Amino acid sequence: MNSLLVERPFSSAPVERPFRVASLAILEEWVRMLRSKSSASPAGEYCDRMDASLQARSADDSRCKPRSTWLAGTAAKVAMACAAFLFVVCCLGLYGFAGELNVPATVTAGSGLSIPTSGSGDATLYLVGPGTAIARKVQLGANVQLSGEELENAGRYVIALDGNSTTFFVTAAPVHSVAFLARPSRVPADTHNVISGTAFLFDRYQNLVLQPQPVKFELNENGQVVARTETSKDGVAYTKLDSSKKAGPAQFTAASGDASVRRVVQQVAADPCNIRMSVQRDPKGILARTDPIRDCSGNPVPDGTIVTFTATDAQGKSTVDARIKQGIAQAQLPASRDATISVASGVVVGNEIKWRSE
Repeated sequence: MNSLLVERPFSSAPVERPFRVASLAILEEWVRMLRSKSSASPAGEYCDRMDASLQARSADDSRCKPRSTWLAGTAAKVAMACAAFLFVVCCLGLYGFAGELNVPATVTAGSGLSIPTSGSGDATLYLVGPGTAIARKVQLGANVQLSGEELENAGRYVIALDGNSTTFFVTAAPVHSVAFLARPSRVPADTHNVISGTAFLFDRYQNLVLQPQPVKFELNENGQVVARTETSKDGVAYTKLDSSKKAGPAQFTAASGDASVRRVVQQVAADPCNIRMSVQRDPKGILARTDPIRDCSGNPVPDGTIVTFTATDAQGKSTVDARIKQGIAQAQLPASRDATISVASGVVVGNEIKWRSE
């Protein structure tokens, strides 16, 4: 395709050179006919300028002809040359406008296109666009048909016919599918703007739909629905939502037109809130145990969360890390006569107990 475009560049004046050549050829023919005036008689004179005796002797000489005969022949030749000149100009004019293109500025992807042409004869149509390169023979004077399959990719196209070219744009069809990213997959409950959703809008030919489109984001957790509508920009819509107060799986949906996509976001308990513990003596020392640990919305903190117990006395500091199991955490601390015992999880600090042994 590139070699074809180089060897035959598109020109806004495709008939300039043939028109000039034809004009020069006609002028040369006129000069030739005018020069034939001097060769009509070898003596350089015409019979109507000779005296009677010369005319009588050369009556049978075919090379000696009256001036009127020469003028009549010359006029006929000039008339034929003028007619030929006008015929060539008309033909070249038709040729120059045969490939004139009338193409709309935008075409919807997959819809096809019909291009009217004028003139007659065969010509070559060139079409270059995103992922498309076509060259085909067409009949001038008939509509040129471009199928929907040839115009599936959105973008800028260049079309050329018989030396004339123009451009048009293929735009995306209506939204057919949505690519949806929901982040993160696990979020703490009852947290502001912690869930983000990004939707990419595509038509049935996988073109990004750049025209603004309404996109509805919806978070549904056990029938409690939080919805928000955003307008896409350059094919992308984005939103942020709060997580619900209750832990559990939430259905996160993005929809535009007839297309929708669902993702699952696991909402888990947030940081522990108001940790309470109690201590008691046992044969091995001091046993510290928490009450059921919940977040500030009342959701049980997941098992496996680390809880740190610390005992400080005259001998120093003892620290024990324990995991929550079935909602509570407990730890065995060394025996002490006088100690301060505290509990914490993450950045949350629980109650503190002054231990005194009898």
